[in-house]
Amino acid sequence: MTTQTPDADHRVLVRPAWLEATVSAVFTALGFEPADAAQIAHSLVEADLRGVSSHGVMLVPMYVERLNAGGVTRERELDILHDAGAAIVADARGGMGQLSSPRAMGLAIERSGRYGIGLVSVRNAHHFGAASRWAVQAADVGRLGIAMSNTTPLMPAPGGAERIVGNNPLAIAVPTQAGAEIVLDMALSAVALGKIRLAASAGRPIPDTWATDASGLPTTDPEDAVLGMLLPAAGHKGFGLALMIDVLTGVLSGGGWGEQVRPLYREPDRPNDCAHLFLAIDPELLGGIEGFRQRSSALAERVRGSATAPGVDRVYLPGEIEADRARQQRRTGVLIERSGLDGLLAAARAVGAVVPTGGVQN
Repeated sequence: MTTQTPDADHRVLVRPAWLEATVSAVFTALGFEPADAAQIAHSLVEADLRGVSSHGVMLVPMYVERLNAGGVTRERELDILHDAGAAIVADARGGMGQLSSPRAMGLAIERSGRYGIGLVSVRNAHHFGAASRWAVQAADVGRLGIAMSNTTPLMPAPGGAERIVGNNPLAIAVPTQAGAEIVLDMALSAVALGKIRLAASAGRPIPDTWATDASGLPTTDPEDAVLGMLLPAAGHKGFGLALMIDVLTGVLSGGGWGEQVRPLYREPDRPNDCAHLFLAIDPELLGGIEGFRQRSSALAERVRGSATAPGVDRVYLPGEIEADRARQQRRTGVLIERSGLDGLLAAARAVGAVVPTGGVQN
């Protein structure tokens, strides 16, 4: 089914189609409609293809546990609570973020066609995976797309020793003449918690700039880091931006914020209760899409063509490395952590999913 890669880095090489079919089979076995299961699977595998394994199939066992315990529902539709035309507040009813998010961004895109801008705030939500997927959804149809979410508190305030705010992800996708070419996707911690969990599963140390132990001291032990706190990116700047995302998502929508957002890996029977914000801006109603695409393409080329430091071959746009990796891995096979694969197969066995054959990538 899999083959060990020769670099002995605890990763395995699998066929993307097999991986997607396996994940889809798990969610189908859990009672999701086949189309919804396929949508969840595509979202997770796309993250692995882009090299963002912290938001890939390693999440499946956690999702399965929460679905079985009742901490996440099988709801797929949004409940519209407030509709002001260009702005909407919706309730996801605790459903999977991979199902509620494309619907929310779809609404934002539709409203941006009427008003130039569409904003959809979603409360009572669940983890939505990689934020860039939803921002790119807007950029793929010529909108400037923004997606953000809050998370359970993971980071202290500068100088603090208590979890105050999540590492709240932010994604912005910009359409150019070549498509969704400029894509920023970042959590506001030095690294995503998923990367630390991957290191813990693989028994690898982490840099001491990633996290602290429970007392607030920097650590290289991923197990201590999981029980401790993430360090914000760029110190006080990352903390401040994460705090503002908590305002723009949970506080603004009337949804969960701060400690009201529950941990994903603990209390599986309790709703995650995070909040999302989706924003689509239509350049056509703000001066014209073609002029915008020309200018954004010129910006992209300016970045690519900028001078490089000694020993550097080229510079990249935000998201370009991930896009290149995805194109390559679709052809050659996707590398995932063996621990992530083992967790996926264990989850498949637990729910009685039929795992397809033919996963070996030669």
